[in-house]
Amino acid sequence: MLRAMAERYRCTGCGNLTRFDVVATRRTRAFHHYSVGGDLVVEEETVLEETVEAVECRWCGASGDRIEAVDAGSGTPAG
Repeated sequence: MLRAMAERYRCTGCGNLTRFDVVATRRTRAFHHYSVGGDLVVEEETVLEETVEAVECRWCGASGDRIEAVDAGSGTPAG
């Protein structure tokens, strides 16, 4: 399955870098392969567009401006 590069987040409230609830809307193109028995396997999926609507820290419940995007490699603020 092909996917867009996921954004990494950091909670400025508690320092969490690993656990977030993310609400997103995606538009995808997918190849659906049905078996003779009717079972579906999605063999390829490409994210064409994705909009992140909300991110909430799983540890402390912070959201909004308390969640920042960080560089995926270093964990430091992006940009």
